[in-house]
Amino acid sequence: MRDIDQFQEALQSRFAAKQGEYLALLREMVEINSFTQNPEGIERLGRCTADAFAVLGFTAEFVPSKQAACGPHLILHRRGRSPRQLAMISHLDTVYPAEEERRNRFIWREAGDKIYGPGVIDIKGGTVMMYMILDALHALSPEMFASVSWTLLLDSSEEDDAQEFGDLCLERLGEDAIAALVFEYGAMDASTFRLVTARKGRAMFEIEAFGRGAHAGNEHHEGANALLQMAHAIQEIERCTDYQADLTCNVGIMEGGLGVNRVPHHARAFAEMRAFSTEAFASAREKILALDGTSTVKSFRGDFAAHLRVRLGRETPPWPPNAGTQQLFDLWQAAGTRLGRQAIAQERGGVSDGNLICHKIPVLDGLGPSGANAHCSEQSEDGNKEQEYLSLPSLVPKAVINTLAIDTLLRQNAGV
Repeated sequence: MRDIDQFQEALQSRFAAKQGEYLALLREMVEINSFTQNPEGIERLGRCTADAFAVLGFTAEFVPSKQAACGPHLILHRRGRSPRQLAMISHLDTVYPAEEERRNRFIWREAGDKIYGPGVIDIKGGTVMMYMILDALHALSPEMFASVSWTLLLDSSEEDDAQEFGDLCLERLGEDAIAALVFEYGAMDASTFRLVTARKGRAMFEIEAFGRGAHAGNEHHEGANALLQMAHAIQEIERCTDYQADLTCNVGIMEGGLGVNRVPHHARAFAEMRAFSTEAFASAREKILALDGTSTVKSFRGDFAAHLRVRLGRETPPWPPNAGTQQLFDLWQAAGTRLGRQAIAQERGGVSDGNLICHKIPVLDGLGPSGANAHCSEQSEDGNKEQEYLSLPSLVPKAVINTLAIDTLLRQNAGV
């Protein structure tokens, strides 16, 4: 039987010795602009990623996105002795247009124990973490590495909430999936690390208010103010928020009217709703959709009534706590204990690709390196604004914990 202490020491030594190599790969990725609406950059990053994993025996497939403005998804596959698959999930895109990176001088920058750069934790650091784990298993636990088939799926438009990617994952993994491991960033300090075990679902809405225009001075009484009708709708939507139920509703955009001398005839707003509970999610969605067709604003004589039109846009289901995720969490908790770190289950309000497949496959998230300020490109002299960064001290211990847990998962499924 293999000595687990020796395996742990070998992992730590290998990751520490090869850290420079891993950071060189991360820098190469970070220096490629892969904004969601930059398809050329997405494809370039995909090819860089495919080349890196090819040395471990992975073949690449580029799958065109159904969103015309986006680059292709990337699927990397390595056939093992068993058809059973262990999936790793990341994404290629970031939220930063090239112009924003230039304007804020947001580039690869090393400062003390922090590494700054576009997507360095969201999520290019996660992709490199995947490489570190597989590189170590290939070298130090080759029997387990070859015992299953590996499928790595990288979304080209996760930051734009690409629903199609979930269908692609389920199609390629099918019934053979042991688990899907998502490498979004996860907080770690000297004594704890956080793993994502649940995420809120998200529904987006477009709301339109139709009124009747009129001269604001001469015939104000003839008008039915679409902005006023929209204001009533916004209050109803915001009232759906229930913090005790972890349910939030937010109207983030409203537009309408063309001048203060006109009673506005049209207004439009965009809103979202998020919840962990599938019941709370469904209930709030129906309440908001029930506003469709309602009217609370009329012209003075009552001969014209403004009204609302509500349409459901993209919808990402909740990822609630479940037994499959808990079993994975237990493995990572045991691995963390070996390194003197306690695993903490975290429920996040933001969605990830894990939401799209958790109803079919056990999912664990937050497996990437630690850091902060994801989605932030600005910095200020007073320190109130700081760019996205990776915490370098988290890289090796997080890789050790991940590899120990995955090796155990593989042995359980191989009957070892």
